[in-house]
Amino acid sequence: MTTLCLTLRERPAQRVDLSPLSTDRLVGKSPADIAAIELATGNRRVRVDSLFTVSGDFASELEIRNGCDRLDRIGTEMTRGRVVVHGDAGAYTGAGMQGGSIEIRGSVGAFAATGMSGGTLRITGNAGDFVGAAIPGDHHGMKGGTVLIGGNAGDRAGDRMRRGTILIDGDAGDYCASRMVAGTIAVWGRVGRSPGLAMRRGTLLLHQAPGNLPPTFNDCGDYPLSFLTLLARSWRGLPGKAGMMPDTEVRVRRFTGDLANGGQGEVLVRVPLA
Repeated sequence: MTTLCLTLRERPAQRVDLSPLSTDRLVGKSPADIAAIELATGNRRVRVDSLFTVSGDFASELEIRNGCDRLDRIGTEMTRGRVVVHGDAGAYTGAGMQGGSIEIRGSVGAFAATGMSGGTLRITGNAGDFVGAAIPGDHHGMKGGTVLIGGNAGDRAGDRMRRGTILIDGDAGDYCASRMVAGTIAVWGRVGRSPGLAMRRGTLLLHQAPGNLPPTFNDCGDYPLSFLTLLARSWRGLPGKAGMMPDTEVRVRRFTGDLANGGQGEVLVRVPLA
């Protein structure tokens, strides 16, 4: 086998830090070496094989089975390879990710993709609060790469986002794209309160009209934007609704802001065809 499979024996009593199992750190290690890696859980350390059944060999792909929301920091700072999680994942999934791909066949906790600068993170379920956002003490959140969310996203998606793309098939919570510096976020469902609050630059594309925008956004009217054609074509083939976005006759209502922070960001709301 060329895939390393880790099957969780049972739900751990405390949260487990899986950052030592980043694909870069597994290169050149035998299954016995990997089984002996120590993971932090609570105030103690445990071996991998005390939590997981280990099978297969690692070439470039890691598969985690029976995933749960207590498995934190999956794929931290990885630059290559592929990680597939069958089930849920915990907080900080894909933190600092620079390349490769992670696929979560379930939901993830808070701060997924924080500090991400490259690669692809696909979440088939829901994402917790602060996806692509900056952790406390950091000036910027996501710096590149692509995040695909098949379900809903929590509050403050893309907070302080610097670069990259977040595509959300479902709903997004309050303050989506808050304090955004640059990048692109697209939401096919509804958004909560005050999307784009304190936004500096970047694009928030909404496929349903928001309930309210901060009063510091200017309504610039509706018209077609040619760059949306190029954007839709660049997403063609991606899983989810982004891959099926039409690339012709796309009209949007454009709001610029946040005027309290320079006013160079934009919220685009798709206008239904007559």
